[in-house]
Amino acid sequence: MSATTAEITVPQRPSALKLLLREPAAAVSLVIVVLSVLAGVFAPLLAPHDPFDTNLMAIMQPPGGEYLLGTDGQGRDMLSRMLYGLRVTLGMGALALAFGGAVGVLVGFAAAYYRRLDGLLMRLMDIMLSFPAILFGLAIAAIFGPGITSVVIALSVATVPLMARIARSSALVVLGLDYIEAARAQGMGDARLIWRHLAPNCLSPILVFATLRFGQVILLGSALSFLGLGAQPPVAELGAMASQGRTFLFFAPHISVLPCLVIFVVVLAFNVLGDALRDALDPRLRI
Repeated sequence: MSATTAEITVPQRPSALKLLLREPAAAVSLVIVVLSVLAGVFAPLLAPHDPFDTNLMAIMQPPGGEYLLGTDGQGRDMLSRMLYGLRVTLGMGALALAFGGAVGVLVGFAAAYYRRLDGLLMRLMDIMLSFPAILFGLAIAAIFGPGITSVVIALSVATVPLMARIARSSALVVLGLDYIEAARAQGMGDARLIWRHLAPNCLSPILVFATLRFGQVILLGSALSFLGLGAQPPVAELGAMASQGRTFLFFAPHISVLPCLVIFVVVLAFNVLGDALRDALDPRLRI
């Protein structure tokens, strides 16, 4: 009899995207996020009217008719201004997360890899965490004046310590693995080891936190604009639009309610997507 070799088939694990799309809430959130980004990017093409064009004959019109979502207190089209406002709000959040996240990851990796710097860097991050983002916004607005730049700086500074903690904790786990010691034994330099082995293996938790943080950054940025520290008139921004509509809340509630509703839906979508992404990227849950 001839020996036969049995073929062992290893069940293939589904991809993170497939696991993400299995959950209805995650799939809906992903669609909302994609549509929100596309609406912001292509706002000039989608807006039915000029967002800065005033029509004194159509002040505070309710939704419907020529103006699908009504007009504001100056007769400007709400739909057009919300599309442009979504563009500004998402842009502020993306810039703040990019700058603050990059600095935070570098600080976290440095604290985990160079242990002599750990105490100093983490105590500095603790000091930064003791100040809320609203306070950063007030301080920076007092120095540079209110505007989008001040909000981006404030949100970036507030993001640094949070991202540093996530990057540090992830890096400490990876640095304790055997293949890191093997790479060090082969004489691999610090920069190459961090770039080739440490950073890729810390990407999942950083990506999950960035998704969750993006929703928080949008909410904080809108709150700062609501307080008058962010986008200044006539720039359309969701938080500023909600603030400008407070005067007409009992006569034309759609001026404030619609921007607040968009902020709520977008932030909720990012939070749900972040939770689902965490489950999808966790190898213990990928069955």
